[in-house]
Order: sequence, then structure tokens, then C-alpha cells
Amino acid sequence: MPRSIRVVIVDDSALMREMLKDILTREPGMEVAGVARDAFEARDVIKATNPDVITLDVEMPRMDGLSFLEKIMTLRPTPVIMVSSLTREGSDAAIRALELGAVDCVAKPGGSDGLGFEATAMELVSKIRVAATARLAMRRPPAVHGVLPTPRRAGSGKRLIAVGASTGGVERIRDLLAAMPADCPPIVITQHMGPSYVPSFAARLDRLSAPTVRVAVHGDRPAQGLVLIAPGDRHLAIARDTTGFVCHIQDTPPVSGHRPSVDVLFASVAKAAGANAVGVILSGMGRDGAIGMKAMLDAGAFTIGEQESSCVVYGMPRAAKEAGAVAVELPLTQIPAEMLRAFDAVGERPRTA
Repeated sequence: MPRSIRVVIVDDSALMREMLKDILTREPGMEVAGVARDAFEARDVIKATNPDVITLDVEMPRMDGLSFLEKIMTLRPTPVIMVSSLTREGSDAAIRALELGAVDCVAKPGGSDGLGFEATAMELVSKIRVAATARLAMRRPPAVHGVLPTPRRAGSGKRLIAVGASTGGVERIRDLLAAMPADCPPIVITQHMGPSYVPSFAARLDRLSAPTVRVAVHGDRPAQGLVLIAPGDRHLAIARDTTGFVCHIQDTPPVSGHRPSVDVLFASVAKAAGANAVGVILSGMGRDGAIGMKAMLDAGAFTIGEQESSCVVYGMPRAAKEAGAVAVELPLTQIPAEMLRAFDAVGERPRTA
């Protein structure tokens, strides 16, 4: 019988500690290993219990949750789920927590709506189960120090890069874009993320990156120096017309269990761009993106998968590799340079048989 997932709850509210404890203790395969009121108590509890997952509040006395999260990821990497009112509605606190290495964020359960409470409880349990499978390393510097040079042919407008990610993707996408020059190739991204989080995510990336980063809208045209991110509740697909590539935002049902779906993006890029594209699949839970990336490779595109050694969750890259969809598998540190090198070469190689 598998060992229970052992969770430490860190929250300054006694009521919230009891609510979270009640949720987890009635869940099969989970146990609460300890509770703490603040970061200083949590340090001792974590050291004594060595939990599989930590739930962490943001607002706490003596040391806030984000500062403590950074210390955890620097000194004792452990999967963390942020549980806070400050991580609802796509706040900067939520995006910052994900950048620092939190596996996911959940808004605190509350209110008189029993159905709403149960939905939050189910979401928390589901995310803890995913977090328990995460592979974490000591907090590392960005994947690339400094900005990489622009590919020679970045400005032709006939090629593009498509990126897909899920759990662990926020930090990875930040690192990829930090390496991109202001006049980088056209990049389109699908990251599994709720609709309220995406605008803050895009705005933060725009502040931290040299290229322009924004949420894609219907009719947008991928262009040099522009990064477009799928809305959190709709698919992003790429089509081609007489002018060039164009974004289609779709309200169609989930694909591979997700909306937005990486499979939708990659399959559309395979059709619209063929051999004139590069596909990149990063850390994530599940199989989304494997079928679409195989379509890209079969259409002649160059495809890159993140290596298991650097993934938080080696689910999506593994599924793509097992599907025969990955041309090369690399650790995160090597992906930005290979992505640009491959972009410069796409359209020059023979079509894959």
C-alpha cells in the first residue's frame, strides 16, 4: 500500500489551520504531519517531520510567506502549495510565488457557500497530489545569463516558435523569455493557468523581458519582438492567411483535458507553419501537447522537450518523447539557445518523412 502524502500546514489563523487539517485528514492517502503559526515555527516542524508537501499562507507575522518560500527553495526544496486570499484572482503575489518555485496556488476556502467550499477543498487536494510528485532542486539562477543574440533570419515573418507548459512552467517561461532579445522571433505560448492569472503573468513577463509580452486576442498577428500567451479559459490556435500568421481564440471544449490546450496550439502550428516552426514542451503534468508536437514533427518542424533532470513534473515532456514527438531533449539551461539556433535553421532542412 502506498505511503500517505504527509503535509505540513503553515497559517497564522487557528481557524484556517483547523479547516485545512479537516480537509486533509478526511482525504484517503493524506495525513497532516504538523501545523505551524508562522515561518519560525514552520522551520522546526518541517525539519522534524520532513513533509512531502507544505501548504503556505502569504500574510503571516514575523516573516511573510513569500520570503519564507524563497528560503525553503534555497535551503530545503519541498513542494509548496500557496493557500491564501492574496493568491486569488491572479494577483502579483500568486505569480511571484510560482516564480519562486511554488508548485501551485489555491485561494483560501471560505464563505457560506457549501458547494464553493467543497470545490476549493477538491482543488486543494488535487493540487497537493500533483505537488507530491514534483521534483525540486535548490533554487537556481535563470537558465541563461544575459540576452542571446537575435537569429539572422528572425524578421522574415514566415516562421514562429510555439511553447507549451503546465506545472512548473511559470518559472521556466520567465527564464526562456529573459534570454530573448527585444527583436526575438515570434513566440506563441500556451501555459495551463486560470483566466484570472494570465493577465498578471503576461504583465510581469513584459516588465521582466526585453520583448513585448501580452495576452493573445483574436486576430493578433505573431511578429518579431512579440510574445503572445493564450488566455486562461480559451484555446489559442494559429492560422495562416494571405498576410501571414494570425491568432484564433477559440471557445471550443477542452482538449486533452485542458482549455487552453497545448495540443490545440501545436496542431494548429503544424498545419499553418509546417517546417517553418519550432516547438518546445516544458515541465507539466499529464499528456497535453504530445499529439500536437508529433504533428509538428511530422510536418517538418523542429521539436524540443525539457529533460527530466530539470523538470518539476516530467509528465508532458515524457508523453511527447514516448509519442516519438521530440527531436531533441535538453535541460532547461540549454533550451533558449537551442530554440533560437533551431529557429534560424527551420525551413532549410528536408521535410521529415
